[in-house]
Amino acid sequence: MTTPTVTQSNSQTTRPRIPSRWERLRDSYLWYSFKRDHTAQLCLAIFIGLVIVAFASPLLAPTDPYDLRQIDIMASELPPFWIEGADERFILGTDAQGRDLLSIILYGTRVSLLIGFGAVILQALLGITFGLMAGYLGGRVDALLMRLADIQLSFSTLMVAIVVGAVVKATMGGAFYSEYAIIMLILIIGLAEWPQYARTVRASVLAEKNKEYVDAARVMGLRSKRIMFRHVLPNTLSPIFVISTVQIANAIISEAALSFLGLGMPETHPSLGSLIKSGFDYIQSGSWWITLIPGAVLVILVLSINLLGDWLRDVMNPRLYKG
Repeated sequence: MTTPTVTQSNSQTTRPRIPSRWERLRDSYLWYSFKRDHTAQLCLAIFIGLVIVAFASPLLAPTDPYDLRQIDIMASELPPFWIEGADERFILGTDAQGRDLLSIILYGTRVSLLIGFGAVILQALLGITFGLMAGYLGGRVDALLMRLADIQLSFSTLMVAIVVGAVVKATMGGAFYSEYAIIMLILIIGLAEWPQYARTVRASVLAEKNKEYVDAARVMGLRSKRIMFRHVLPNTLSPIFVISTVQIANAIISEAALSFLGLGMPETHPSLGSLIKSGFDYIQSGSWWITLIPGAVLVILVLSINLLGDWLRDVMNPRLYKG
C-alpha cells in the first residue's frame, strides 16, 4: 500500500515591500513643501553653510586669533579690502588688537553655535522630562513642576546670568569664569529657558495620554516611565522640533546680549556678541567694520534660523495640511 504524498506549493506569499526612510521622506508633505518653498531652501543653505565654515574654522581661517605670535598690533584697525588703505592680507580688515577680522568671525561663529546648540540640548533635556512628568502624572506633580516653571519664568536670562556670574566669580575667581565661559553660558541659558519646552510638551502630553494606544499600554502592564518615553514622547516630537529652531536662535541672541554686556565670552576667546562689543567703542573713530560685519553675520544667522522655524511650524501644523 503506497503512502499518499502531500504536494507543497513552491509559490511564496509575496509581502508588500516596506518603503525606506528616504522614500517615506520623499513622499511626505514635509519634503513636498520644502521643494516649493524657496525661502526655506535658501535659509537652510545659509544655515548649513555657516555651520560648516564655523566648525571648519581651524582649516579655513587665514590666521589663528588665539595664537599671539600671529597677531601684529601695528596692523590694528585696518579697513576691509574695498576701502582705501586696506591690506590685502586681511580681507575684512582687522580689529583694535590687530587680529584678522575674518578669522575672528569664523571662530566666533563657532563659539556662538556651540553655546546655542548646547543650551538648547540642556533646555530640551530638562523641559521634555518635566513636561512629560507634569502632563502624564498630573495632580501634585503637575502643580509642583508648573509652579516651578512659573517661578523660573519670572527670572530673566540676564538676571540669572548676573547672579550665577557673581557667585562663580566670588567663589572661583574671574579667571575661572573666563576659562569655562562656554560651559557657564550653556548652563545659564539652558537653566533659564527650559520652561518653554516644559509647557509645550505638557500641552501635547495632555492631548495624547487619554488616547487608545496609551490605554492599551496601561492594560498590558507597562510602566509609566516606558509609556511616557517610548509611546507618548514620539507623538509630541512635532512641536518639539518647531520650538527647538526658535530656541536655538533665542540662545544665540541671549549669548550675544550677555557678551555685549560683559557677562559672556571674554575678548580673548570671542563670540559674535563679544566681537560686537569689542568694536562698539571704535565706531565713532571710523572703525565701523569691527562691529557691523560681525553684527551682519549674527543677523543673517538668526534670521535664517527663524525663517526655517516659521516654515517648519506651518508645515507641521495639521490645520494647514493639504495633502
